[in-house]
Amino acid sequence: MKKTFKILGMIAFLMSFQGLSAQQAPPEIDIRIYDIINNTSADRIETDIRRLANFGTRNTFSDTVSETRGIGAARRWIKSEFEKISEECGGCLEVFYQKDFVEKTQGSRVPHSAWVVNVVAVLRGTDYPNSYVMMSGDIDSRASNTMDYEIDAPGANDNASGMAGALEAARVMTKYKFKHSVAFVGLSGEEQGLFGGRGLAKYAQENNWEIIGVLNNDMIGNIEGVDGVIDNRTFRIFSEPTPANETARQRGARRFAGGEVDGISRQLARYIHGQVKTYMPEMNPMMIYRLDRFGRGGHHRPFNDLGFAGVRIMEAHENYNRQHQNIREENGIKYGDVIEGVNFPYAKKLTAVNAISMAGLAWAPPAPKDVRIGGAVRPSTTLQWAKSDDPNIAGYKLYWRLTTSPTWDNFKYVSGVNEHTLEGIVIDNYYFGVSAVGKDGNESPVVFPAQQIRRRR
Repeated sequence: MKKTFKILGMIAFLMSFQGLSAQQAPPEIDIRIYDIINNTSADRIETDIRRLANFGTRNTFSDTVSETRGIGAARRWIKSEFEKISEECGGCLEVFYQKDFVEKTQGSRVPHSAWVVNVVAVLRGTDYPNSYVMMSGDIDSRASNTMDYEIDAPGANDNASGMAGALEAARVMTKYKFKHSVAFVGLSGEEQGLFGGRGLAKYAQENNWEIIGVLNNDMIGNIEGVDGVIDNRTFRIFSEPTPANETARQRGARRFAGGEVDGISRQLARYIHGQVKTYMPEMNPMMIYRLDRFGRGGHHRPFNDLGFAGVRIMEAHENYNRQHQNIREENGIKYGDVIEGVNFPYAKKLTAVNAISMAGLAWAPPAPKDVRIGGAVRPSTTLQWAKSDDPNIAGYKLYWRLTTSPTWDNFKYVSGVNEHTLEGIVIDNYYFGVSAVGKDGNESPVVFPAQQIRRRR
């Protein structure tokens, strides 16, 4: 009988311990994320894409005076839409133009000097107002000859789809408050040399913006590839491996410690991949280990050039007959970037991908700082990070993966500490990282250790 009571007591103790652990650990999901997905509207996206395409052309150097045609009318309409969204949430958005004057001598694709004007709408964060998550789409369009700024270039998919996505994400996300600021942006001058992105990236740097990540959306509406593949679930996330502005010392350290594919942009790509697998498992995100498509460029690059994390999100199967083409028909093939080439439900899905990724990042605590690692010549690995006084942090996830794995496959959750040793996990065989987890379950991007732990002797 005594033995029975002893066993029952042990079971009760273990159950109470398990209950305590479950109580301390944050939830695995945030149900608000599902509401964001459900509230994203294909109909509203379609309306906005049609409106943008109906400006005839949005070439960066097209008409700026007309109210119905050209880049000027388009950007004024975009600004007015952000302002309408702001009115509905009691003035929650800070809407403004950011512009730079581009001289004709600044590039081979500049037919005449002009202002390159971006439209920015900021949903200010409650806890970290100078920390930003950004979604961008391109305002401008082009035909076969980018120097021809008068010919029709509706740019329905490239890139009214991305711009409409940014507008729709703003409509959905302004129903919530976030710890970090969220910026919804329309960039100009992409087709002439990424001028809009350069201007805003420089503006962000000069104003000391702390950018968590830039999600650049360029063509998110086509599901029928020129290769004949039709796919409404797969999309690509392009990211550079390590920051373009890292120092020679940092590059040298990677030779011995690894991390050739673990820069901040690559961690952002993995974060998006993880959010999609958790909340939109029907989608098939492809992480492409490349800055952008081969020999081509997008508006996340200027941010990458200055050391900010940024990725490109886009369709998986491009149709080159519908990109950068004059509207025409030759040999039975229709060319031109027109409305008929856009799948609005697919654009909705990729807009939701952006919204849930930005929401998770904007609700999460700041990423751990000063992450260090140690564990040479012993069968364990120790991770260490700076203490944080953020009251919203529930704990941390210590991640590890095989060096050849593209994703963070294993983790251990810890709380109340800023150092932990993973026993039995040999440092030589894996890569490691740390993320901060909020009480609502949202977590920061993983931070790859930058330095070794130095013990005092």
